[in-house]
Amino acid sequence: MGMKLYVGNLSYDISNESLESLFAPFGAVRSAQVIQDRDTGRSKGFGFVEMEDDNAARTAMSELNEKDCNGRPLTVNEAKPREDRGSNERRGSYSRR
Repeated sequence: MGMKLYVGNLSYDISNESLESLFAPFGAVRSAQVIQDRDTGRSKGFGFVEMEDDNAARTAMSELNEKDCNGRPLTVNEAKPREDRGSNERRGSYSRR
């Protein structure tokens, strides 16, 4: 199936590749993405890792949660489904009437 993990408290200079290599010893990584601010392109300090095997993901979660990475204790847990934020009008966009 594959489990998606939330990884928080990341160093701002970590890349997608280094995030993937952090989880690779525990099993096959389907994807690893550090979330970036769309205006500045700078890391927001968190990301998501999707692993091929649920058991490998659970092992990675237990081994890496609170582990020091670049001087920061990581937060690793199962990612929650993204909530629907509604239509664009709620996000502050303007429309002509």
